[in-house]
Amino acid sequence: MSKEKEFSPLSGYLMAFVVLVLLLVGVAGIITTRTPLPIVLLVISFVLMPGFFFVNPNGSVVLVLFGDYKGTVKINGFFWVNPFFSKKSISLRARNFDSEKIKVNDKVGNPIQIGVILVWQVRDTFKAAFDVDNYENFVRIQSDSAVRKLAGMYPYDNFDTDSEVTLRSGHDEVNSALEENLKNRLDIAGIHVIEARIGYLAYAPEIASAMLRRQQAAAVVSARYKIVEGAVTMVQMALEHLSKENIIELDEERKAAMVSNLMVVLCADKDVSPVVNTGTLNH
Repeated sequence: MSKEKEFSPLSGYLMAFVVLVLLLVGVAGIITTRTPLPIVLLVISFVLMPGFFFVNPNGSVVLVLFGDYKGTVKINGFFWVNPFFSKKSISLRARNFDSEKIKVNDKVGNPIQIGVILVWQVRDTFKAAFDVDNYENFVRIQSDSAVRKLAGMYPYDNFDTDSEVTLRSGHDEVNSALEENLKNRLDIAGIHVIEARIGYLAYAPEIASAMLRRQQAAAVVSARYKIVEGAVTMVQMALEHLSKENIIELDEERKAAMVSNLMVVLCADKDVSPVVNTGTLNH
């Protein structure tokens, strides 16, 4: 299996001078002489011209001679190579890919919409040029495939327990799994994955409203649980404090009434309206 190799081309400036000299000598020879030599020099200069090319910073040019891979030029500048070399430019810059939102099912079968943000660059120009047909399209297709696989590994959310990793809450683990999956898939094309993360995540429109109500209900239940837990603690503290300071002695019936009143006050959604009792506690 072939691998990427560096190719050292000739300086383009030196060869430009040589071609210019050949052109001038050929033109001058045609004017001053009748021999075929000046025409030959002109033909040679025109044949040499296609060998010139530029390599921009963070760019590369893959060189092939009649189907035989000769190497890759990665140093930037103005160069000349065999004019019969075919040249393919491949950028080595980091690129950002924001995939389209695709509709998939999560681990428990809920339809969701998910998109990925991928930062990548070409590391092996031989693989990018010859191991896949179109490396840019390859990145797009494999990214969609990796996202579909990732969605099937985790549920969107978990309302019953927080122990299971979900797409919504397990950011580090989920993104690491996505990045590792993409690295394995894109290595065949010589692509280095710099970063991969979920860029968009939501329930599909047909279940979004139902899931929103479920989330709201779970939030209300959780809030109520905290309120009741705090109210019970406060009532317990109040009874203990009254008993400890001997402020008032309460029998079981009066304790029950006091607990009932305190729980109503502490757990009510709205401010309660006090009722002034001018008689005894039993009236």
